[in-house]
Amino acid sequence: MQFEFFDYLVLVLYLVGVAIFGLKVSGKQSSNKDYFLGGDGIPWWAVLFSVVATETSTLTFISIPAVAYGGNLTFLQITIGYFIGRVLVALFFLPKYYDGEMYTAYQFLEKRFGASMRNATSATFMITRLLADGVRLFATAIPLAIILRLGGAFEGWSDAEVYMLSIAVISAITLLYTFFGGIKAVIWMDVVQMAVYLGGAILAMFILLNKLPNGWDSVIAASESANKFQIFRLGFDMSFKEFIAQPYTLITAVVGGAVFSLASHGTDQLLVQRLLATGSLKSGQKALIWSGVVIIFQFSLFLVIGLMLFTFYQGASAESLGLVTTDEIFVKFIVEQLPAGISGLIVAALFAAAMSSLSSSLNSLASATTYDLYKPYFGKFNSNEKDLKVSRIITLIWGVTLTGSAFLFTFLQLSGGERPTVVELGLGIASYTYGGLLGAFTLGMLFKRPTTKDALIGFFSGLIVLLFLVKGPVQNILPGDGLAITWPLYTLVGSLVVVGVGLFSNWVRNFK
Repeated sequence: MQFEFFDYLVLVLYLVGVAIFGLKVSGKQSSNKDYFLGGDGIPWWAVLFSVVATETSTLTFISIPAVAYGGNLTFLQITIGYFIGRVLVALFFLPKYYDGEMYTAYQFLEKRFGASMRNATSATFMITRLLADGVRLFATAIPLAIILRLGGAFEGWSDAEVYMLSIAVISAITLLYTFFGGIKAVIWMDVVQMAVYLGGAILAMFILLNKLPNGWDSVIAASESANKFQIFRLGFDMSFKEFIAQPYTLITAVVGGAVFSLASHGTDQLLVQRLLATGSLKSGQKALIWSGVVIIFQFSLFLVIGLMLFTFYQGASAESLGLVTTDEIFVKFIVEQLPAGISGLIVAALFAAAMSSLSSSLNSLASATTYDLYKPYFGKFNSNEKDLKVSRIITLIWGVTLTGSAFLFTFLQLSGGERPTVVELGLGIASYTYGGLLGAFTLGMLFKRPTTKDALIGFFSGLIVLLFLVKGPVQNILPGDGLAITWPLYTLVGSLVVVGVGLFSNWVRNFK
């Protein structure tokens, strides 16, 4: 079975409908407050779904099943940490942001350490989003590329060329409603898309289950023989070097997940912007904490789908199934095994969820650029109309830049050799810079004595130290095997270095 005309029709109509809906609910923006915060007062439950949908994107939909397909359920340990981290952000970070009107998370650092610290952290956020969302956009192109290949379109094109075409199409559609609609369009589209993609995933799961000879019993038998039901792994039988390089042991996953969530939901403008859009501290806290519960359910759902796919395809490798990466397995099932029309609807939902996340990135990047870099230096006396015009231009520039980043990751992921799943690649990139950001916020919130100089020294020290602990170019030129840590520990180690060096710097400068 292949993608049929009816599937393509459903896909096109759905995407057009979503774009129109996004523009309709956005209303008219007259200022940057409307464009970036929705004028305040968006319901907390809508923000809850927006937070989850923004985190989800295509990475969760296609790559989390791939994690279970190639491994087991130990990824779930991280979600425990995610929930703990959210609670801490709700209690300690959000009150700081609501203490005075703020448009970006980094304005807090300006109040505490001055403009130079705000500029450094905001620029780091932009670089992080540029790279991590380049991975997201690449992941979004995976299902479209598979559809084009399976449908016989663009014969003679290389995989890279098909992916780049897919990325260009998705970017153009996303830019359309983001450019005009602002954050209100993004959030309300998230609400709709989350319901659709979760419903689509559940529908695909039941169809998949029905195609197995003995239903759930087949999954149990195949998963037990391959030890795929394992959720908790202590890892105490490993050496220290192995332990810190393994992402899915209990301590590493829970602690690393909690610290990662502290950074992502407490310092990343992508998510902080949504929490500020509720208009009240209590509403923001409810949205954040309940999103942790929904995330646990969501990850469980997609991991179970991965086990079912493992059973259906009998554990076959991606290469033997005619795929480029393991990330393509769930999409292969959707396109080849689901009835006509349903395939189109689920792929459309997948697209829309991914584009919604991408539009969130564009809006948050534009807001950080506008308020942290443009207005303090070039737009202090601008009218609301000019600010809004500039913000839209900045959104357009970021759209083009993110497309280029996705092209880069296309070449990296398709260049051959062993590659991580895209969800692990995306999380790894974000975790690297999150350490510096979380460390700077922690230093400013918990300690009164450190100055701007101490914070900057600590911040850049954290980023530099991680270069030597992350498996990559710097590790490769070091003598011996080196000491590499796994991605859930990037944020923890980076933030500890920032705080430690910042405090030490202050002590040295004041020591007499």
